[in-house]
Amino acid sequence: MNTISRDTRLCMSLSARPGNFGTRFHNHLYAALGLDYVYKAFTTTDLPAAIGGIRALGIRGCAISMPFKEACIPLLDALDASAAAIDAVNTIVNDDGLLRGYNTDYRAVRELLEQRVPPSTPFVLLGSGGMAKAVASALRDAGFADGTIVARNAASGRALAARCGCAWQPQLGEVDGALLINTTPIGMSGAAEAEALAFPPSAVAVAHSVFDVVALPEHTPLLRLARALGKPVISGAEVIVLQALEQFVLYTGVRPGAEQVAAAARFARG
Repeated sequence: MNTISRDTRLCMSLSARPGNFGTRFHNHLYAALGLDYVYKAFTTTDLPAAIGGIRALGIRGCAISMPFKEACIPLLDALDASAAAIDAVNTIVNDDGLLRGYNTDYRAVRELLEQRVPPSTPFVLLGSGGMAKAVASALRDAGFADGTIVARNAASGRALAARCGCAWQPQLGEVDGALLINTTPIGMSGAAEAEALAFPPSAVAVAHSVFDVVALPEHTPLLRLARALGKPVISGAEVIVLQALEQFVLYTGVRPGAEQVAAAARFARG
């Protein structure tokens, strides 16, 4: 572990429920690359004061998780195109007091989609929150034109569908041959529905492929079922590594090698 001094640069995260993945991932890479940085996870009940602290204390960067991805925007000075396009921020970079918001979730999701799924594939996306915005926008920008947003909240569901040029419906409908995407907390460790399936087995059985953005656990109930049925999958564990890597590059200006990133991801998962 690097020795902390007055010159050590601090990076952090803000979340309602802080986890250990980002802390372990970033600090592992700082040590491996000999960078004088340290990373610490925080939560807050006073978001304006927390964002003001980033500026006032010269904190280099901050990862933003729910429920702060949209609420932080009025407190920033500028938005990168990745955040402006979807009105959601998951990364803040502090350049000499100027706070700019980015969305590395969007970047990671788009990269994975372009690598794994033909854009002609229809999709069904469950959810309409901040992560749903990132995924839906990545789908749109990667050329996926035939899609449906499934969300019980009619206002946010309709708004997201309109933004991304797809349909909205309050309940699951036809999914035969579709890419199924879960952006809700269903299946997440510690959530009320940790053991539940975001989509019923009958839907998974006729799906083209399955994408679950839940990162913890690495193997969610939905992904376990999809793999058992022989369906191609994209996991939230893959997304979290790619988005954390892009945060690391934004904070430090250094891009680690693939083996270093893989080692950091293994360490972060404990």
